[in-house]
Amino acid sequence: MPKNPLPALGRAIANRPAAMRAAPLIIRVERFVRRLTGGRHGVLDVAGLPSMELTVPGRRTGVPRTVSLLYVPDGPGAFLLVGSNWGRPGHPSWSANLGAVDHAEMHSGGDRFEVKVRQLDGEERERAWQRATAYWPGYAMEQRLAGDRRFRLYELTRI
Repeated sequence: MPKNPLPALGRAIANRPAAMRAAPLIIRVERFVRRLTGGRHGVLDVAGLPSMELTVPGRRTGVPRTVSLLYVPDGPGAFLLVGSNWGRPGHPSWSANLGAVDHAEMHSGGDRFEVKVRQLDGEERERAWQRATAYWPGYAMEQRLAGDRRFRLYELTRI
C-alpha cells in the first residue's frame, strides 16, 4: 500500500506564511468535517496528521468549550499542544482556558478520554518545543510571525 503523501505536503505548505491567511477557511472546513463525522475526523486527519477535539471549561464561565487542534504525539498516552494561534499576536483563548484547569477531555479518532493537563516551562518546555518543531516545522515559522509572544506549551497525559 502506498504511503500517504499528504503529511509531507501539509508540512511543506505550513512552512509558508501565506498559509496562515487561509486559517479562517481551514477552521470552517475543520468544523464541517468534524460535524459530518460525529467528531471522529477532521481536515488534519484526512491529511494524515494527528488532530483532536479538546473540551475544557471556560476559565470565567465554566461553560465547556470545544476546539479542534493539531497535536504532537509525545510517547504512549502523551500529547503536546502548542498555543501558536496561527502566528497571530495574541494567545488563543483555548490556551488560557487550559492553563486554568488540571484536567480536560480529548476526542480523537472516535475515542473520548480524560487527560491530565500541565503547562510546561523552563528547560522542560525547551525540550518539548524542540520535539514539537521537529514534528511540525510550521510552529517555528508561526513563532517568527508572532514576534515576541512566547507560545504556551502544554503536555496532556491520558488518564
